[in-house]
Amino acid sequence: QVQLVESGGGSVQTGGSLRLSCTASGYGLSRYCMAWFRQSPGKEREGVASVYIGYGDTTYADSVKDRFTIARDNGSTVSLRMNSLKPEDSAMYYCASTEAAIPELLCARLARGNFAYWGQGTQVTVSS
Repeated sequence: QVQLVESGGGSVQTGGSLRLSCTASGYGLSRYCMAWFRQSPGKEREGVASVYIGYGDTTYADSVKDRFTIARDNGSTVSLRMNSLKPEDSAMYYCASTEAAIPELLCARLARGNFAYWGQGTQVTVSS
């Protein structure tokens, strides 16, 4: 059974940093696409960053570019390093994975429909 478990959320002040981790179990990550999404109350869930496992190609939403870094840390863990956090980054952050290998172009699109597996989410709150 596939499981994604997030950790590392919390509360920080504007300008602070957090590191989120996502540990996958039940399958191997090679040739999959992993991503982080976020959702705040009343808003659509939006893609934040993706990594094309096996090649290391990464994609970022414009709102987080140059502040967030997604990486595959080891065989089963993907992290999201978040620097220079802003109040508008406050949201529930979700780890997601595709069910099988997909083309890198689709991984980069950060479209929710391409991701079959989701974690329960970890809350990030940034205060001004």
